[in-house]
Amino acid sequence: MKTFEKINDPAGALPWYVAGLAFECLQCGRCCAGPDEGYVWADDKEIAAVADYLNLTEKEFRRQYVRRVGLRHSFVENRKNHDCVFLADDGCAIYPVRPTQCRTWPFWKSNIASQDDWSQAAVRCPGVNRGELHPIDKIQRRAGLTKE
Repeated sequence: MKTFEKINDPAGALPWYVAGLAFECLQCGRCCAGPDEGYVWADDKEIAAVADYLNLTEKEFRRQYVRRVGLRHSFVENRKNHDCVFLADDGCAIYPVRPTQCRTWPFWKSNIASQDDWSQAAVRCPGVNRGELHPIDKIQRRAGLTKE
């Protein structure tokens, strides 16, 4: 596990991760797996990109892989285990066109709200606290892209 130098912040204005956070995707698929029901949010542009990638019309893709949740859209899940329907044995079947939610993991607002939240993300994801140190600006940019 990486350790970070202490930053002088007497006013407490800086986020706890001001020195950055380490993360390396190990492509284990745990972020895509159950056990509970969840959502993989996708906007119209992302839905169209995945449909095109899978050589389906957008209408076919929506009928087979998209569900409406309130005013938003989410990919359906595997009914047996709540895994993302695009999680294959060898990883993400749509990796090059995966939605923003997937591209920004683990830098979601809910995961970086506190050190405890980050530690909980590390329990689920073996890539948290490993590998490349991501700077605060990159973390905040990614967190700002997600709609949780």
